[in-house]
Amino acid sequence: MEPNADKLRGLRITSLDDEDDDETELPNQPLPASTMDVAAAASGYDDDDEDEDEDEEAEVMLGFLEKPKHPGLLLRHLFPSKAGGIPAWLDPVNLPSGNSRCCGFCGEPLHFVLQIYAPIESNAAAFHRTLFMFMCPSMACLHRDQHEQWTRNQGNPRRSVRVFRCQLPRTNAFYSSEPPSHNNSDKPLCAGEKLRTVNVLTAETKFDGAALCHWCGTWKGDKICGSCKKSRYCSEKHQALHWRSGHKIDCLQIINSSEASSSVLPAVGKVPARSSWPEYQIAIDDEVDLDSDSCDENSSKSLVIQKHGKPDDTMQSWMDQFEADADNRCWAYFQERITRGPKQVLRYCRDPNAKPLWALSAGRPSNADIPKCSYCKGPLCYEFQIMPQLLYYFGVRNEPDSLDWATVVVYTCQGSCDESISYMEEFAWVQLYPTSITRP
Repeated sequence: MEPNADKLRGLRITSLDDEDDDETELPNQPLPASTMDVAAAASGYDDDDEDEDEDEEAEVMLGFLEKPKHPGLLLRHLFPSKAGGIPAWLDPVNLPSGNSRCCGFCGEPLHFVLQIYAPIESNAAAFHRTLFMFMCPSMACLHRDQHEQWTRNQGNPRRSVRVFRCQLPRTNAFYSSEPPSHNNSDKPLCAGEKLRTVNVLTAETKFDGAALCHWCGTWKGDKICGSCKKSRYCSEKHQALHWRSGHKIDCLQIINSSEASSSVLPAVGKVPARSSWPEYQIAIDDEVDLDSDSCDENSSKSLVIQKHGKPDDTMQSWMDQFEADADNRCWAYFQERITRGPKQVLRYCRDPNAKPLWALSAGRPSNADIPKCSYCKGPLCYEFQIMPQLLYYFGVRNEPDSLDWATVVVYTCQGSCDESISYMEEFAWVQLYPTSITRP
């Protein structure tokens, strides 16, 4: 299966040409999570679908990354869909805590991958609804995660990929009941901690909600610097990194500064860019709106059918072998679908009959491998998946222990239950390349 692995890896290491720097700025658009009649053609290859029509268009929403024209477009009160940087927490106060924010293998705080704003119109408790994905940047941990996911129904396995769902009713403590106008007049309600001025020694900023780690800017800062009593951290590792990066000097300045007081804090956001992936806005497009004619030469059919004349004996033998291999057939269909939008980093379809687009036949879960909702014990349904092209945008290179995946598929509570928990964990399934797939 090595040749297929090379083809798959090419999805993320191929440069992206024809980037348009003058793209029209679009406001953040919620994904149609409430559209329950979306065609199930979002599904990937199924061994039982021998008569599957590959030309049938799937009503799937695709996510593409673009640099935001203004950083303010990604603030939490504008309900963004974004990748990289730091999360725009929907509930800015009651953040995930404890072991849920750390890798289950190395114990390090997880990195923010992306968030998707996907409200459900028919669910009053999910008027605002955002899904957040986090991941350990270590490939060694992802390998262990991929092995551990098969034992999901046998206790509480450790994970290096975590997805949280946060939802709020229309009337809540954090946001206006009216939708944002996107005219620079939108502001969040003052909730949680009071808005405070932050002394950066060189500049000023403001924030609200829970006090965040001064290194990663992602998780709640439960630990406090023992010297200045101002800087906060989510872990001892991030405290040590911040200290070595310059806080050792800033700390003394804060202590000796005549301006230091209980209302003055060091800056959140001075260092986080060093420990997070580049930040992008996620633009949404419908897969059926893309011009599939442009990808005819790269379609799966070109892999098994000659354009001119009948295949010779050698080619026919190769074609027969190709058709007999489930992974080859699955890869061919995967490639055909991806070439309709080669830069896609996200596929979304919250239809109860929808299926993920799998890159390989091996390493896919059966229905029995998908657990029940941890809170209401109801069924989970496929909602979205991330594609390997995301690694290109994040600048991940082919280096030892660098992240690499075929796809990561997320299943969420079909009823999007409300259990009075701000951030409820959902289930992610990791599919790695052929040489990495192992099932106990």
